[in-house]
Amino acid sequence: MKNARALVMLLVATAAGLAAVVFAARWMVQQTSTSTTKVVIASADMSLGQRVSPDMLKVSDWPAGSVPPGTFNDLKKLEGRVLKASLSRGEPVLEAKLSPVGTLGGLSAVINEGKRAITVRVNDVIGVAGFALPGNYVDILVNTEKDSKEGGASRRDQNISKIVLEKILVLAVAQEAGRDETKPKVVDAVTLEVTPEQAEKIDLARSIGSLSLVLRNQVDPQDATTAGATKATLLKIPVAAPPAAPAPAPKPAVRKVVARAPSNCVSVIDGSQARQECF
Repeated sequence: MKNARALVMLLVATAAGLAAVVFAARWMVQQTSTSTTKVVIASADMSLGQRVSPDMLKVSDWPAGSVPPGTFNDLKKLEGRVLKASLSRGEPVLEAKLSPVGTLGGLSAVINEGKRAITVRVNDVIGVAGFALPGNYVDILVNTEKDSKEGGASRRDQNISKIVLEKILVLAVAQEAGRDETKPKVVDAVTLEVTPEQAEKIDLARSIGSLSLVLRNQVDPQDATTAGATKATLLKIPVAAPPAAPAPAPKPAVRKVVARAPSNCVSVIDGSQARQECF
C-alpha cells in the first residue's frame, strides 16, 4: 500500500515537472518572438576604408531592448557605403562607423572632418617594432639640437629628445589600412591622422632631427608635460651656477663746500659793556 502511494506521488510530480517545462518553453518562445527586431550585421570581418556590398552583410534578429542607436534593418540602405572603422563578424553596422553618403572608398574616406593624413618614414625601432597598428594612438618624439646662446658648448651637449605631439591616430601602416591584432607588422612607413597645425609640426620636426613613435594606451587621456631629455639630465650632471656679477665700484665721495662771503666786524664799547657787531 505504501509503495503504491509513493509510486502515485512520483508519477504526479513527474507530470507536473513536464507540464512546467512545456509552459516555460512556450513562454520563452513567445517572449523571443515579441522582443526582437531585425538588424543588419556584418557577415564577415571588414576593414576601414572598405566599400560595403550586400554579400558582406546579413539581417539578423536582435534583442529589442539592447539595439544600439544608428542601426539599419534594410540591406539596400547600406549598398555602396564606405566604412570609416573596422567591423568584426556578427557586429551590427552603425551609422557612426560609415562615411557620408557618396564618399569614395580608400583611405581618404576614413579621415575625419578637419583632419589630414601624413606619412612618416619609420623602421623596426621607430615604428615600435611593428606594434603600431591602424587604430592605435602614438606620441611623436623628436631628437634634435636645441638652440644655445653659449658659444663654447659642444654640439653633443645640446642634443635634446622631446615629445612634440601626443595621442596621434594611426590610420594605416605601409599601404594597408586593415588591422590585424594577432601579430605585429614591421613596415617602413606609417600614416597618421593629424590637424593641419600638427602636420606642420611633424614636417618641421623630421627636417631638424629624427622621429620616433611611442605607443600609448588607447584610453589614456592624460597629457605628458615634460621638459625634454638632454645629456645633462640623462647623466644627472650637476648644472654649474652662473658666475656672480662683479660688485659695482664705490662712487667717489662728494664734499659739499659752502662759500661764505667775508664779513666786517667792529667792537662797540657802551659804558662798561663791550659788544661786537658785524656787517
